[in-house]
Amino acid sequence: MSNVQQSGSTVTYSLHKFRVLLVEDYDFMQSLVSGMLRAFGVGDVVICNGGEDAKAALSSMVTTSKLVDLVITDWMMPEGTGDDLTRWIRDHENETMRFLPVLTISSYANKEMIESSRDSGANEALVKPLSGEKLARRILAIIDGPRSFVKSPDFFGPDRRRKNKNWTHEERRKTDPTTIEVHDEQE
Repeated sequence: MSNVQQSGSTVTYSLHKFRVLLVEDYDFMQSLVSGMLRAFGVGDVVICNGGEDAKAALSSMVTTSKLVDLVITDWMMPEGTGDDLTRWIRDHENETMRFLPVLTISSYANKEMIESSRDSGANEALVKPLSGEKLARRILAIIDGPRSFVKSPDFFGPDRRRKNKNWTHEERRKTDPTTIEVHDEQE
């Protein structure tokens, strides 16, 4: 991903220090996605075969302070779903872990997968078959367009609304916005 066209200008990224955790149970997809990531210049790709394996790897990384920069997880795996892993990340006691960017990939191209991934706290979702261009776009969306995190009684993760619209109806929110602590993904 050294030179990337963006709105008519070229933006250069150096991802040689970037570390990605790839959670995928299918060997062919592991090879394909890790190959794409290495072609983008990603310095370190850690591969896990399922959700439990990923939780163990992430827990180990937290104790050594060598956390990954991005988690890419399959949505449906025999050993726990991508949504389960994403919720575990978002509910983690370690603040750095809770704000990890998560990209969900799936061969299920349906509304349920997109909504389920979004509602579990994933930053982005991508449908297989993957292409280098599509994967690069999703990673760039996470890097270049981080969304504020939202905390409510039943959700923690990136703001699920992608458009800022002026609200013309009655305000029904009960909490004064000045009392809510704001977190940015890049901090």
